[in-house]
Amino acid sequence: QVQLVENGGGSVEAGGSLRLSCAASGFTYTYWCMAWFRQAPGKEREGVAAIDSHGRVDVADSVKGRFTISQDNAKNTLYLQMSSLKPEDTAMYYCASRDMALCVWARGHYNSWGQGTQVTVSS
Repeated sequence: QVQLVENGGGSVEAGGSLRLSCAASGFTYTYWCMAWFRQAPGKEREGVAAIDSHGRVDVADSVKGRFTISQDNAKNTLYLQMSSLKPEDTAMYYCASRDMALCVWARGHYNSWGQGTQVTVSS
């Protein structure tokens, strides 16, 4: 059973940076996709960035050029480096995984989810 635990959220001023991490345990997939989603109050959960076991990366247009996704296989950890943060980036950020090397933005395709970490950006 895969368990995902996010860390690194917090409060920051606009223009600042944060790095989120997602530690995975029980992860035995050979082919996989791991992704970051976020959900702001009153809004749908949306995909932010994803990476698969072939190293392919996809980043949402809204954060392209500001957010970078990476993973450390040795540590079984996924990261999201967020820079030039904007108030509209304020949301709960979730880590998710699926047992296919095909990243999609549809959240129903992901098998496991973390509990989320809050990011708040003030203007």
